[in-house]
Amino acid sequence: MKKIFISTAIDYVNAAPHLGHALEKIQADVLARHYRALGNTVFFLSGTDENSLKNVRSAEKAGQPIKEFVDRNYERFFALKQSLDLSYDDFVRTTESRHIAAVQKLWQVCSKDIYKKKYGGLYCVGCEEFYKEDELAPGGLCPDHLTKPEFIEEENYFFKLINYADKIKKIIETDELKIIPESRKNELLSFINSGLQDFCISRLSERAKGWGIDVPNDSSQKIWVWFDALSNYISALGYGSEREDKFNEYWQGESLRLHVVGKGITRFHTIYWPAMLMSAGLSLPNIIFSHGYVTVNGQKMSKSLNNIVDPFELVKQYGADAVRYYLLREIPTLGDGDFTYEKFEKRYNSDLAKGLGNLFSRTTAMTFNAGLNQNFKINPSIQAIQKIQEIQKKYENSFANFNLNEALSQVWELVSACDKYIDIEQPWSLSETKKQQEVFSNLLYSLQKIGELLNPFMPQTSEKILISLNEKNGIFNITKTEPLFPRLKNV
Repeated sequence: MKKIFISTAIDYVNAAPHLGHALEKIQADVLARHYRALGNTVFFLSGTDENSLKNVRSAEKAGQPIKEFVDRNYERFFALKQSLDLSYDDFVRTTESRHIAAVQKLWQVCSKDIYKKKYGGLYCVGCEEFYKEDELAPGGLCPDHLTKPEFIEEENYFFKLINYADKIKKIIETDELKIIPESRKNELLSFINSGLQDFCISRLSERAKGWGIDVPNDSSQKIWVWFDALSNYISALGYGSEREDKFNEYWQGESLRLHVVGKGITRFHTIYWPAMLMSAGLSLPNIIFSHGYVTVNGQKMSKSLNNIVDPFELVKQYGADAVRYYLLREIPTLGDGDFTYEKFEKRYNSDLAKGLGNLFSRTTAMTFNAGLNQNFKINPSIQAIQKIQEIQKKYENSFANFNLNEALSQVWELVSACDKYIDIEQPWSLSETKKQQEVFSNLLYSLQKIGELLNPFMPQTSEKILISLNEKNGIFNITKTEPLFPRLKNV
């Protein structure tokens, strides 16, 4: 049993959330629920990044005051919690006073590594990052957004990253800071070996249109959005406030500190963030879990391509658990994966309606027909128990390696095993009472375990299964329920 801090990245609120945002939140939620189920005490955090220049420009483009624009989009991101059935313990906004106080305190604690100088460079507003020319894509474009960076020249504050280059390399090489997957670790070590440079951590208040957090004792400058944003992980825990109990418990104490972030921002979390924490003398994260992207018909989601998938509409049409299932099963946890409505509906019908849903309806209906739905004390066979133990072991190993799609596939291995077992034993045709009771004992025991294993992935479905089975001390009192996943027509 441990104290576990788990966070998603915080999202820019320059536009409404899309399916890629949903993927990260769901993956982190699965981990949080799984850790809780193992008896750990978990603090699960998400939030919104509201002080970026891209938010300012998007508000200008929309013809709205920045605060009104940010507040409206924040509400959309916060609404994902209910829509996707997420179990956050806290949600932080970077415009909150608690966050501002923490960022300014961290700046002051890091002051020995902060200096001011004039600088000119290529800046991508989408990434909120300076790029060297050899880091750009062909045509001098940002490698992520494929837009031309702006040349910015001004006097700003810089952080002495080179002071921590060797230490950062060491913690990554030794897995003191474990980066998942391994391929991402190798990319970062290659980047470090190419030579780290001090990085800019402020911008002129004039360029920021007065929006953002003031540099302590210099209101002409706003704190760079990444120095600001990365601090959310400790500001939400009370760092810089009068009460730092949660901060001491979940960050400074004997805890596991895990960040779930997209692969495009791994560098900020594995290089800049640890350097800031080292400078401040604070504990480091233990694990950076770097997931891939959701593409649509093989293309990255983009407003210009008109292929943004709205998670709210998807949930409204198919339900939260169906959306969670697709993203967790179809999208490789450690890589990129594709979404199409055709793939979604095919997976829904085959795995949810015909697979899990049919097994649940079939099994419960047969127990009613056999008169075993009330006060039925099950006695599963050794073979059934051993099969489930084998699946549970693979399930836990998959979680340990952050292969969430593999863990979920183990649950469906059990679903398939139950279907085959029914086809072989044909319990409706059994005349011997003892044999029939053994078969139903094995099926109900397996169905209960399926419900339990599904909890991190599909909490509503898990609850429906377990409530319907109504098991206490090995005695089942089954109630009828609506189909878990009605089959989609014309698919």
